[in-house]
Amino acid sequence: MMLDTLRHFIRQRRSVELSAAPKESPHDEIQLAASALLLELAYSDGDFTAPERAHIESALSRHFNLELADIQALLALADEERRSAIDSFQFTRLIKEHLDTGQRVVLAEVMWGVILADGHLADREGTLVRKLANLLDVEPGYLTEARRRATPPKPHH
Repeated sequence: MMLDTLRHFIRQRRSVELSAAPKESPHDEIQLAASALLLELAYSDGDFTAPERAHIESALSRHFNLELADIQALLALADEERRSAIDSFQFTRLIKEHLDTGQRVVLAEVMWGVILADGHLADREGTLVRKLANLLDVEPGYLTEARRRATPPKPHH
């Protein structure tokens, strides 16, 4: 189901490119999987805030070089996939297969950024990010460093 939905999304967005290309690249599936994980984290405390949305949109723009319209379409599709998924394993497995350790650590930093964007860390969010990092095979030391880099600096008074 995920791949059928993804194919439809890609055909809709890139109909000209697809006529020349035989099939989608894993890059498109990775974008969808990463977006679904980021949304799962954003919703984990029961409140998907504007700062969390802004952080996700900024990260997708920066890391995948997407325009806002494409980001919004990707997030809508990722939210459908996230809600219909039994668990996060299908997303983490795909990412683990296609991204190297450094890329997965960057994703962990973005994940921390999402859950810290609204200024507080709910227990559920911390637990979920550690679970996802474990499924992504991001070692605890790397996860700690990713959190440090994602934590906004404290204001000086």
